[in-house]
Amino acid sequence: MTNLELVLNMLAEATTTEISKTRKPNGIQANKKVAAEGGTIAGNTRKEIEEKTGSRIVTSRNFKALKPASQTRKLKK
Repeated sequence: MTNLELVLNMLAEATTTEISKTRKPNGIQANKKVAAEGGTIAGNTRKEIEEKTGSRIVTSRNFKALKPASQTRKLKK
């Protein structure tokens, strides 16, 4: 996953949360609709970025595989 993939995922989640707070959906179907709307906003953003840059954002690679192991930060215990 690239940095932009992570950011777009966060955008979808944050947007869905804000829509949900505003509309207060009741039930699974209403929540699915809100989630789809949040995802659509992030999807449209992804398409616009890809159009402007001329390159794809979504990859099948794992974020850890994008950097050599020596460059990844380890969590302190």
